[in-house]
Amino acid sequence: MLLTISTTYQPATELGYLLHKNPARLQTFDLNFGQAHVFYPEATEQRCTAALLLDVDAVQLVRGKGNASSLDQYVNDRPYVASSFLSVALADVFGTALNGRCKQRPELVTTSLPLQAQIAVVPCLGGEAWLRRLFEPLGYTVEVVQHLLDELHPEWGLSPYFTVTLSAECRLSELLTHLYVLIPVLDNSKHYWIGDDEVNKLLMRGQGWLEKHPERRRIAYNYLRHKQSLTRDALERLVPEEEQNDDEASEIEAVDEQASEESKTTEAQFPPAAPVEAAQKQKKEKSVRLHEQRLLAALEVVRQRGAKRVLDLGCGEGRLLKKLLQEKSFEHILGLDVSYRALELAQKRLHLERMPSRQRERITLVHGALTYRDQRLEGYDAAFVIEVIEHMDQPRLRAFERVLFEFAHPQTVVITTPNAEYNVKYETLDAGKFRHQDHRFEWTRAQFQDWSQQLAERFGYQVQLSPIGPEDAEVGAPSQMGIFSRHESLDRSEVV
Repeated sequence: MLLTISTTYQPATELGYLLHKNPARLQTFDLNFGQAHVFYPEATEQRCTAALLLDVDAVQLVRGKGNASSLDQYVNDRPYVASSFLSVALADVFGTALNGRCKQRPELVTTSLPLQAQIAVVPCLGGEAWLRRLFEPLGYTVEVVQHLLDELHPEWGLSPYFTVTLSAECRLSELLTHLYVLIPVLDNSKHYWIGDDEVNKLLMRGQGWLEKHPERRRIAYNYLRHKQSLTRDALERLVPEEEQNDDEASEIEAVDEQASEESKTTEAQFPPAAPVEAAQKQKKEKSVRLHEQRLLAALEVVRQRGAKRVLDLGCGEGRLLKKLLQEKSFEHILGLDVSYRALELAQKRLHLERMPSRQRERITLVHGALTYRDQRLEGYDAAFVIEVIEHMDQPRLRAFERVLFEFAHPQTVVITTPNAEYNVKYETLDAGKFRHQDHRFEWTRAQFQDWSQQLAERFGYQVQLSPIGPEDAEVGAPSQMGIFSRHESLDRSEVV
């Protein structure tokens, strides 16, 4: 993992004093997860570049405590990407510069220098838009290069990995501080335990800029590894004069509903609709978050159908899986997601490693894509597809339709997706923008209805549509649900 920091300040070699690292020497530092090497690829009076090369011990990542996830044994990008390991290395290796101290050149500490930082590879599931939303408000010019999944197979498309170059005229301590905080935010993970001390660390490093950042809630939430109580504490202490209202509190909770899920402003109580009513009766709170409403509505539909074996396709971090496990009527549950990271988070959310063996036998987590036929999905009574289709490129929906409705062919399918017409109700959402940066499309009620009816006719299903969330007289509800029921009398050979 490589980070370079360059300057054209004259003389540029003053960068060595600020970093407390001699440009003429290669220096190596031992860390508890590997080694960090500091060297200077160029060091002239016109331009100077310092490089921090992080050599993470991949074997130790697997053998160390807390790394029992079987997925890590086979797929692990930690040695190669910018993550919380890099933040720790910055604090250990460039700690004096990070804290804004330099005995030999104290005047440079408070001087804005022309600086450029390049991160060789950074993971960012939110894409280029999320990268820019993090760094551009801080005054950086952001250059982004997104890498292919596989250079030998360009048809596989783009990966969530980027090379990022940040340019600005600022103090070196500011640049290092922004990198220290925001790199784990982009990665959306940390390799160590998160507690109250992390809140203090975030507030210390975020002082003077984080409270003004338009994405401060999401930054705090990701930095604190999705811990809502810590996030609330951080935000209350960060901006004490700004009391959080219900919408702001809901926003924090909404971010918790995804790794690859939708992040949006949430809504409160909604009027009962046919399949939703029983779910609302069961939920005694007066206010229910929108994503929770989706889960409860879909769950109630499948429960009423008497399903025993169920699929959660695009299961994400396992919020629905947790509810399904609580229902004794479901004999077997399979969760599938294209993201290894999401599956790891689902494992932790469900505490699979501590689950009793009989309970553990009821659930299977698998990695896979919904655009390829998968025999593991066959033989199930019902399938949940909650806020998933809008993350697919529309040309690939045809493959998804066959995978689910022709080959898996469950008795019941429940699909939910945002209602694009309702977007005008979100004051913070610009006109023409989607609710989430990873959405490839968002359908109106008419578009979803047309797609659902054509789908039902092609594969021998009946479909019932239902709103989810508070209904507006003009634009409808924020989410829409399609309930597909298979025609038992239709022969499989009749499917078009």
